[in-house]
Amino acid sequence: MALQDLSAEYLEESPIRFGQIRPVRSVGAASSPDSPALSWPPGLPLASSHCVPLPFPMAHGTTTLAFLFQGGVMVAADTRSSCSGLVACPASQKILPIHSHLVGTTSGTSADCALWKRILARELRLYQLRHGRRVSTSGAAKLLARMLHPFKGAAASLCYVCSDGTRLQGALFSVGSGSPYAYSILDQGVKWGLTVDQATAVAREAVYRATHRDAYSGNCVDVYRVSSEGWTRRTREDLKEEYYREEERRGRPSE
Repeated sequence: MALQDLSAEYLEESPIRFGQIRPVRSVGAASSPDSPALSWPPGLPLASSHCVPLPFPMAHGTTTLAFLFQGGVMVAADTRSSCSGLVACPASQKILPIHSHLVGTTSGTSADCALWKRILARELRLYQLRHGRRVSTSGAAKLLARMLHPFKGAAASLCYVCSDGTRLQGALFSVGSGSPYAYSILDQGVKWGLTVDQATAVAREAVYRATHRDAYSGNCVDVYRVSSEGWTRRTREDLKEEYYREEERRGRPSE
């Protein structure tokens, strides 16, 4: 009940605190005493103005994945941030810890992902302080989905939350431009009974094979494991040449 009240607050909060701008009424509309007009800084276009076109297409991509197994949740991602065919940063962090038992992977605009991670982490911490317990993973995903929903059109568990507020729960997800290549490894390698080392190897292979095929993914791989004791992070690896080393071990000619 408390979680439902918490998520409902976002539909009534100040647009500045929540990070959203409510639709601006027409200039000629009269404002009632009970609903004062929203202050709009002079010189800024109204919310109904047409979007300014970008000077070039902002193409970007990534490879992130997560799956459930008997040892908890295995999470992995590459570290390349790309923009319109350029490598903006080869060592970005796409797995963001929310609290001691929850991490999130990001795909899309880095600044937006970082903003919503900070907002979610703040609200989950406040909930814990008020009620003396942590919100479940599905509850945290529901809260994030409720926060993102106004932008639509503009035990261990695993959830996917889209920028339009869509929320899905499942046992395996991969997101980003490299996800089709990652799924080819995950679909045949992920099983419930995997050991921690086996799950780590599957996650690691899925990322480095995706980075070999997808130009927008690459450089290093981060691997996290989330269990009842909290999350642990594996040392970051540079996998740029791992594909060729693996092919040599299997006796196959390099491409």
